[in-house]
Amino acid sequence: MHAKTDSEVTSLDASSPTRSPRRPVYFVQSPSRDSHDGEKTTASFHSTPVLSPMGSPPHSHSSLDRHSRQSSSSRFSGSRKINNNRKPHQKPIDVIDEEDLLLQNEDHHRTLSRRYYFLAFVLGFFVLFSFFSLILWGASRPMKPEIVVKSIKFDHVQVQAGSDATGVATDMISMNSTVKFTYRNTGTFFGVHVTSTPLDLTYSEIVIASGNLKTFYQSRKSQKLVTVAVMGTRIPLYGSGASLSSSTGMPTVPVPLKLSFVIRSKAYVLGKLVKPKYYKNIECSITLDAKKLNIPLSLKNSCTYD
Repeated sequence: MHAKTDSEVTSLDASSPTRSPRRPVYFVQSPSRDSHDGEKTTASFHSTPVLSPMGSPPHSHSSLDRHSRQSSSSRFSGSRKINNNRKPHQKPIDVIDEEDLLLQNEDHHRTLSRRYYFLAFVLGFFVLFSFFSLILWGASRPMKPEIVVKSIKFDHVQVQAGSDATGVATDMISMNSTVKFTYRNTGTFFGVHVTSTPLDLTYSEIVIASGNLKTFYQSRKSQKLVTVAVMGTRIPLYGSGASLSSSTGMPTVPVPLKLSFVIRSKAYVLGKLVKPKYYKNIECSITLDAKKLNIPLSLKNSCTYD
């Protein structure tokens, strides 16, 4: 073999086609939304030297691995920054749920507050109304009606023999009388409804005459003269009538009698809510004298009022 000379080598090199140089190798990474991180990453990649595969140093693979790890970590950190940098109007689901719960709690508290206010109003109104009613009731208690029995007049009295419903023979009495009394309502701001128990005339614990008071209404600060007919017809006297019998049928001796009744008054101060009631128990001692028939007998000093 012949050794090639420098001229031959030169000619061979000139005759062989020129080869295009190998392109440099770049690593491309998508930029992050964070401009600072992107600038840093771009700067880092541009600062990386371009190495040909033939002329790379022995540690080129380790540097490539390091750059790939850095790029992946930078992408991961960029994605985390993107997730953290959400728009203000895009709220997480848990935050929305928490706000809904807060709104529901506020609505619940408002509803409870309204109920409490309503209950407080009703309770306050009830307390004030009760207090006002109590004041009216207390003010009306001293305004008791004034009752004065004026007189009694015996129109007819007769004692005669007879028999009771069982056929037992006994003396029997019949009489007609009239009782008058005044009723005065002292109330300054209310009227009263007046009723009474039967007006009973008794002799020796035997009711020999009775009368009923007709119910009436008495307006405030007014007075009325009340007249009640007290009558009895053929009332058996049994053993008590022996001293009353006579040939004329009229008692010849004074006959002690007792008149008793209860006046009941009811006032409607505030409708049916405030209704003070007044009771007056009246008892009068009367002496029946056959010589004083048809003459009113004064009872002003003969009655007691309880």
